[in-house]
Amino acid sequence: MFVKERRSGDLLRVKEIEQLLSPLQSEIVGRHQAGEEEQDEERFAKSELVFPSGEPLPRCWTDPSYQSR
Repeated sequence: MFVKERRSGDLLRVKEIEQLLSPLQSEIVGRHQAGEEEQDEERFAKSELVFPSGEPLPRCWTDPSYQSR
């Protein structure tokens, strides 16, 4: 799955989809999609990620207490 880094606008390939979907995880492991060579894995804060369209990630993916509000 691909997401976009808000600050740079770069596409990132998410290594473990479960990290992205879990509201208990504040970071994901992914790779920048730049150039022809595969980039090294890095950690990215979910708060800095959006969908490639620019839409924010769903609150149920980022806020562990999303149901209590």
